[in-house]
Amino acid sequence: MTFDLTALKADNLARWQRAGLTRDFSAVARRLAASKTRYQGVSARTGVPWHVIAVIHERECSQSWTASLAQGDRWDRVSVHVPVGRGPFKSWEDAAVDALINCAPHAARWKDWSIGGTLTLLEQYNGLGYFRRGVPSPYIWAGTDQYRSGKYVRDGVYDPDAVDKQLGCAGLLLAMKALDSSTFPSTASVPSVPPRSAATPSPRPSITNPAKGSIGDLVAGLVRTVILTFKRS
Repeated sequence: MTFDLTALKADNLARWQRAGLTRDFSAVARRLAASKTRYQGVSARTGVPWHVIAVIHERECSQSWTASLAQGDRWDRVSVHVPVGRGPFKSWEDAAVDALINCAPHAARWKDWSIGGTLTLLEQYNGLGYFRRGVPSPYIWAGTDQYRSGKYVRDGVYDPDAVDKQLGCAGLLLAMKALDSSTFPSTASVPSVPPRSAATPSPRPSITNPAKGSIGDLVAGLVRTVILTFKRS
């Protein structure tokens, strides 16, 4: 099933702009930011921003370096959870690259890394079941005032009273942004419009350059005619 994600992007952007933290994200945010260089290595191979890789790593396996971004299974073995059959890999980095390029939602193909776009990609990573229900996804909003309760406790089973105990991606990004300004773009990725070149101003009318149709222009024309006649004679 496919969805028009425009509405979800707008909704996520609006929530981001008014979101406040209801839990302490600082310790986890510092831990993720401390591994920035390692995440940047995967970012260089996939095009996915380092902070997006970091929060996926936290949500999927509590930043375990022995587990894959794809589903939290060990990367040095063949995965048994969805997506199944991935690996084994030689390193955490190789498993991360495979997860971002070859596994849904194929984050490496995503182009909109604005705030709304990033949060929408992350929501797809967990699934759009909450979007279909018209409720905020705890994968994104847990730990903020945009989320109170509601969680898929297992595949296809939604409990409106269950509360996600993990920290959500949006709160993690807000806390990381406070530590490192490169955590998130300050504005949406909108192509800039090149400025129009200024038109060359027309010279002001003068004795040597009279305005067209003026008396000066008529006199100047008569003078040019007399001079031309004189030269021919």
